[in-house]
Amino acid sequence: MKTTETPAPLPAESGAPITKTDVRPPPPVKEKKEGTVLNVFSHGVLVIWAFMVVMPLLWAVMTSFKDDRSIFSSPWSLPDSLHFDNWSRAWTQANMSDYFLNTVLVVGGSLIGTLVLGSMAAYVLARFDFPGNRFIYFLFIGGMSFPIMLALVPLFYVVNNMGLLNTIHGLILVYIAYSLPFTVFFLTAFFRTLPTSIAEAAFVDGASHSRTFFQIMLPMAKPGLISVGIFNFLGQWNQYMLPTVLNTDPDKRVLTQGLVQLAVSQGYKGDWSGLFAGLVMAMLPVLAAYIIFQRQVVQGLTAGALK
Repeated sequence: MKTTETPAPLPAESGAPITKTDVRPPPPVKEKKEGTVLNVFSHGVLVIWAFMVVMPLLWAVMTSFKDDRSIFSSPWSLPDSLHFDNWSRAWTQANMSDYFLNTVLVVGGSLIGTLVLGSMAAYVLARFDFPGNRFIYFLFIGGMSFPIMLALVPLFYVVNNMGLLNTIHGLILVYIAYSLPFTVFFLTAFFRTLPTSIAEAAFVDGASHSRTFFQIMLPMAKPGLISVGIFNFLGQWNQYMLPTVLNTDPDKRVLTQGLVQLAVSQGYKGDWSGLFAGLVMAMLPVLAAYIIFQRQVVQGLTAGALK
């Protein structure tokens, strides 16, 4: 029977066996932080960009609480006292309350219609294969590249022939048609990232297509709906060209039209404090919506990439 012999330890130079205490680790090498210069540069650019964005907003808010004399004599100083009468004057005398209400009605109705119709169309295009699927999808994408300036004149005659000119519901329908291409494009990519096993399990249990969509798939697409809803809200709230052409009734003006009218009228009157107060009123809903839903916006934008 052969036995395995344990090899003898290698002798050191002095003839003694090598022990663990004799083996010394190499001295640590100082690792250089890669990309330090790039990180400093990128953070510096972000700080400059944040300063350029935040400072005009803060200056507008600060100016809305000043009187007209302080605006010109010390434009960069803090207000000596808070003049809330600027806000009340802009809200009542400048009819900002009526413009605000009209904008809420138009944007609220168009946002709900855009999300409902856009999500239904995107779900069908993302989940079902049928002849003309890709053609319809590329038609929506083509609508994104079509400049709205080229459609103003024919859109005016179409809306006028339908009897929807200078109406709230007519402007809602135009906003929905204007926002559908981007909504379908965004949500189609989002629905494709959702697992199909859950929908298939619902079909096996006897759920219809409509029930599967509204009770299962639509709640799963909540981050995407919030994200595209925020983008549509920003675009529709700040829309100026469409209401200027399609809504010439002074009693049904939206907020962007009211701000232009306020700038013209208050400019002649010299009521700059009321003008800044109206400007801040128009900015607050947009800032509040983004601050509240900023986490959902990021989740919706990164959901497809993290899958």
